[in-house]
Amino acid sequence: MAGVKALVGLSFTGVIGLTFLMLGCALENYGVYWPLFVLIFYAICPIPHLIAKRVSDDTDAASSACRELAYFLTTGIVVSAFGLPIILARVEAIKWGACGLVLAGNSVIFLTVLGFFLLFGRGDDFSWEQW
Repeated sequence: MAGVKALVGLSFTGVIGLTFLMLGCALENYGVYWPLFVLIFYAICPIPHLIAKRVSDDTDAASSACRELAYFLTTGIVVSAFGLPIILARVEAIKWGACGLVLAGNSVIFLTVLGFFLLFGRGDDFSWEQW
């Protein structure tokens, strides 16, 4: 039952993050949908970690090259997701208020993704793989 509560809580925080993103796009003062391109970063963010988890051996080594590469690629994706709205605001494609809302949404979404992998990616008997 605790896993269901955690999953519902993560879903709720994900919805809050997406609400910030949609507010940054759809409010009357902003009205430009360019910030929705960060959805691509949301979708590809967990992919390097999932690939590294499947490819790397199951030894309990402190570090592996595959895992470190996955962390590096994930960091690049997250930084790019934060950089895109800032670049769009600097070239005046979106307003700075929309940029702030998108950055708030990015923070919430990426903390939700991190929480998901911390809660369900441990590899014990209660794992995200059962979903």
